[in-house]
Amino acid sequence: MIILTNDNNPNALKLIIGLKLAQQSVEINTVSCRDAVLGYLPSLQLPSGSSLFSTSAALQFLIPTPEESSVLINKWLEWDISQLQPALVSYGGSGKLDTSHKPRIWSLLKEFNRCLKSKERLIETNTVLSVADVSIWVSLWSTIAAVEVSKELTKEFPHVQEWLNNLESLPVVQESLKEFKFERGMNAIGSIQAASWFPLNSYTGGTLNKQLSNEVNTPKEKEVASISEEEILNVKKNWTSKDYPNLKEPSYPVLPKKGEKNILITSALPYVNNVPHLGNIIGCVLSGDIFARYCRQRNYNTLYISGTDEYGTATEAKAVEENMTPQQICDKFFSIHNDIYRWFSIGFDYFGRTTTPEQTEIVQSLFLRLKDKGFINMETIDQLLCEKCDRFLADRFVEGTCPGCKYEDARGDQCDGCGHLVNATELLNPRCKVCNNSPVIKPSVQFFLDLPKIEPILKKWAAKTEGEWSPTARVVAKPWLRDGLKPRCITRDLKWGIPVPIEEYKKKVFYVWFDAPVGYISITKRYTKDYEQWWKPKDHDVSLYQFMAKDNVPFHAIMFPASLLAADNGHTLVNHIMAIEYLNYEDTKFSKSRGIGVFGTDARDTGIPADVWRFYLAYIRPESQDSNFNWVDLATKNNSELLNNLGNFVNRALTFAEKNFGSKVPPMELREDDLIVLALAQRELSQYVAALEKAKMRDALRHILAISKHGNQYMQSQEPWVKIKGSDDDKKKAGTVIGVCSNLACLLSALLGPYMPSTSRELRAQLGLDKISYGYIPDTIMTFLPAGHKIGKPSPLFSKIEDQQVELLRKKYAGKQDSPSRELKSVIPAAATDTAALEAAIVKQGLLVRDLKAKGDKTIWQPQVQILLQLKKQLAELTSSTAKINSQSTPVNAKKSVSAATSELNGDGGQDVATLEAAIAKQGLLVRDLKTKGDKSVWQPEVEILLNLKKQLASITGAPVSAANDKKSKKKK
Repeated sequence: MIILTNDNNPNALKLIIGLKLAQQSVEINTVSCRDAVLGYLPSLQLPSGSSLFSTSAALQFLIPTPEESSVLINKWLEWDISQLQPALVSYGGSGKLDTSHKPRIWSLLKEFNRCLKSKERLIETNTVLSVADVSIWVSLWSTIAAVEVSKELTKEFPHVQEWLNNLESLPVVQESLKEFKFERGMNAIGSIQAASWFPLNSYTGGTLNKQLSNEVNTPKEKEVASISEEEILNVKKNWTSKDYPNLKEPSYPVLPKKGEKNILITSALPYVNNVPHLGNIIGCVLSGDIFARYCRQRNYNTLYISGTDEYGTATEAKAVEENMTPQQICDKFFSIHNDIYRWFSIGFDYFGRTTTPEQTEIVQSLFLRLKDKGFINMETIDQLLCEKCDRFLADRFVEGTCPGCKYEDARGDQCDGCGHLVNATELLNPRCKVCNNSPVIKPSVQFFLDLPKIEPILKKWAAKTEGEWSPTARVVAKPWLRDGLKPRCITRDLKWGIPVPIEEYKKKVFYVWFDAPVGYISITKRYTKDYEQWWKPKDHDVSLYQFMAKDNVPFHAIMFPASLLAADNGHTLVNHIMAIEYLNYEDTKFSKSRGIGVFGTDARDTGIPADVWRFYLAYIRPESQDSNFNWVDLATKNNSELLNNLGNFVNRALTFAEKNFGSKVPPMELREDDLIVLALAQRELSQYVAALEKAKMRDALRHILAISKHGNQYMQSQEPWVKIKGSDDDKKKAGTVIGVCSNLACLLSALLGPYMPSTSRELRAQLGLDKISYGYIPDTIMTFLPAGHKIGKPSPLFSKIEDQQVELLRKKYAGKQDSPSRELKSVIPAAATDTAALEAAIVKQGLLVRDLKAKGDKTIWQPQVQILLQLKKQLAELTSSTAKINSQSTPVNAKKSVSAATSELNGDGGQDVATLEAAIAKQGLLVRDLKTKGDKSVWQPEVEILLNLKKQLASITGAPVSAANDKKSKKKK
């Protein structure tokens, strides 16, 4: 087989390794990008005469992926293509790698290093490589691993460095390196970049005598290859024989119709007690909006509803925090959510809330029907009661250690460590999130949904429909369906919620997971009295799409459909669960309390238009794995993709038409090169439609940008500014070029509608079209703007985001992220060179960590854990014994420590309050730990020691001895 490549392109090495592994002969021909068909290098010519223009496609052709490994392999292949290589090109474009801000490449390497550390390795043996191994290794080894900054990478990402070294030593790699000599480092990055763009003459006199295979930009095949005669004929036919359809006139209310495509869209109801951040917005409401706008622009009957989830303990807790009633909290934050979504141009048909009479009516009716049909059980269960707060603790008010994976901060309903549901009473060492006290167990009668009884019909339904769910949704739901379901409690002893409609239990309310999904139905009822046409259709089909982040999958894939299936009342069930992974902020998590990240109310303060936010969030939408918001990357995408690519293309075309053709679309006589660019654009349009039909917003967006890239290269190669000054034939050709480009701009105005509605309307106004409409999204390219059509006044669509602005915004939303070493000064005594002072600091820091963990924000307590570890390390170095820093000391050691502290108090050292407080804190931790083990004979003597220490402190300070612990102990006896 033959490899065509430009000089120094390391991607050619990937193909060489693939051929070696496939035991195929290798022939390498070096060509320039100008000589390559369509400018795609490297390419692999097959014996059949076809060619593969995608390195990934070629590798997968040469090295078949085992079915059981395909998901993982595809994930990392896509990561290399869509994230790693663009990041490498971006950082190499300036001729140096700037690490002063730990840019995008750092977060990617951090992610890869973590996976290698956790043994999520791509290499299965020492001699067999996967296609992902080959692809990622060459990308890193040939570029960033060979520059000066690699020294820093070696220190920060040791597992990546080890992996690079291991693969480099493989015989097949060493043999391949001898086949193709190239210079690693910055030149390699430049070669990748040089082969990433179409050459200027791609569209001049191209021949169609080769049938070439498809390009694959991601592990899933996409057409980006050369053009066949059939495609050219179709373009010619569609260009003149089809009329551009109009959009339907909007109606109210939107209702489904028999024989038509009826799309019902919901986004996970956001909790009303907080301000949504960028991750929340792309996770549900923005994703739902992009899809809804697409469906409307396809003339589907489309209803998009959402609203705020207002019942539950989270609302109660926020009300206590702000000294308001739960209803006041709901009213306040409902308005905040509404304002945020309006600014982001989220086009709900109706945005409602769950604190409505309709919600109460439907929830209670569903419960009674389930009860009548035998799917509701009553059980007396043990619940956790916080005696200090004098209330039963709902699941989210309890944290503790997961009984399964031992994750220390599992919630009372679900463990974030392993993802499994847990009951609050099963937690080890439970603690109240409000006061941090240990709750006691009390019995209470509750209602349960009999999920095991529903399980057979649920599994049958899921087997039919899960093929249309997103990969993330399938992965999350699979263990639930595989491991078997258990009865799930649906009521709680709370005040804020929908009451159980049974007289003797009216003081109980429905738990939020049972209540909230019903909000989709009740909000639709608020929108229209004919809501059952959507939710209980009789003579027409409804396709239900639900958008959410992965943490909401169990409720939408298991709980809610189980309830509706058991009710057996003809409800619409979800066909498409469109769940995604998480969006992080600059390699950390969003935290309102620490001022880290951009929240909905912050976005408009940045001065960046809402459409740019929408574009970038869609561009980095975490469809297959967690992604990362990055300020530098935002500016780069705005300045390169929007300003220099898309905006530049449409502005050049329309400005040229204004100046040279009297603001009218000139006559067009299509020739081969014009047909080629239209055929390439047609491929992108087909892929755009295919992607959005499956709600893959990130992939579809890239096809929009590809069309404008084709247009830019086409215009650049045709040089209409030269032809307009030439012969009559040249002038006609210039007119054809501008006419084709104007029509591509019109197509782009429609395709942009779902993503950037304001920009779409502005572009349509510049095209001389109705700026109120977004334009129908067609299946085929046709004459959208006929010759003679009058265009409007062209003007730039986008503006540059300057580096200075980026830096200011990075600092503004970076929050307080002091390093542990800086904070140690406030934790360790000034002269902390003795064991006693360090032990006291460790005890104090340990208490702080436990208290902060109870409040649940990892971004706050994680740095304090690092301080605690540093303190322990210092003590170990001081004593040369790690045993002395174990916070779980044995009773004997504890007694010795306390005795030493007591002796010091009674000796010449005087009565030291600080030392006593440290000893009390340490002894308190010991008592708490021993009590969890349950042996009174062990912990009772330690309690006496603790009381004695407290008495000594009281005698010094004059304060009374607290009896709280004694009372609690007596109650437990």
